[in-house]
Order: sequence, then structure tokens, then C-alpha cells
Amino acid sequence: MSALETLLERVPEVARDLRLNLGAVLEADSLTAGQRWGVAVAAAHAAGAPDLARALTEAGRAAGAPEAAFEDARAAAAIMAMNTVYYRFRHMIGKASYAERPARLRMHRLAKPATSKADLELMSLAVAAIHGCEMCVRAHEDVVVKAGLSEEQVHDAVRAAAVVRGLAQALALEGA
Repeated sequence: MSALETLLERVPEVARDLRLNLGAVLEADSLTAGQRWGVAVAAAHAAGAPDLARALTEAGRAAGAPEAAFEDARAAAAIMAMNTVYYRFRHMIGKASYAERPARLRMHRLAKPATSKADLELMSLAVAAIHGCEMCVRAHEDVVVKAGLSEEQVHDAVRAAAVVRGLAQALALEGA
């Protein structure tokens, strides 16, 4: 039995739909294997669920996703943890005086992905959606669409992130 199957068995019955939804989003044919599994792993990291991230990484490797996707997933989760706090603050405050100040936050990894710019941006979009940063969601959606990804791909990536975030919460309910 895989680590993912073992984790999914622990999902309480009240969250049974999430187990079923995971299979559906991980089979979304609009996304490549690297995009599907990269988004899922980035989402698990963003949700603070390291066991789920490890299990998804193992399952993604078994499904043939490239190692670079998991590297970019970790990078997206880390960079966006920083960016979503900073840019959500600027957006919520809404003062021009903050918007005019340079962020001075290093984000060079976004320019040098292990996969492709579009794939890393798609993973970043998924993490931004989890963290609820409207400014980041809009910016990353714009980049991925301009890079040639479709709205269907964006939709499927965010659906996957939502399901993985839900699973992380369901696993936290275990024994509650």
C-alpha cells in the first residue's frame, strides 16, 4: 500500500468526498503530469501538511511526474508563503504610500524554474489561492494565461489545490 493510500484511509468519513475528489483532480487531462503533481505537492506544503506532501510526491514519482516538478513545488510553497503575506498586506491596506515602496524581497527562483516559467507560476497561483492573496492570484493567473496556459488549466490547478487543502484539514480532524 502506498503512503498516499495509507493517508487517505485515515481521512474521516465526514470528509469522504475529498478522497474521491483527489482522484478526479489528479486525473485532470488538461494538465501535464508535472503540473498536476507539482500543484498538489505545492498545495500540501502550503497547507502545512508535510506527510501529505511526502505521500503526494511519492505517488507523483510513481505516476511519472518529473523530479523538477517537485523541486518547483517546494520553491513555490516557500516563496509564496512570503509573498502572500507581503502583497496581501499591501492590498488590504490600500495606501499608495505602501504600494510605492519597493518590496526588496528576493524572488529570483521565479525567473529560473526547474520546470518552466508557466509551470512554476501555475504552482505559485495554486499556493496564492490557498493563502487568499487576491493580488498574487491575479498576477500569477495573468502570467500563466499570457504564457499560453488555458483557463481550463488554471481552473483545474486551483481545483486540485482546493482538494489538497481540504484533505490537509480532514487529516487534522483525525481523532478530533
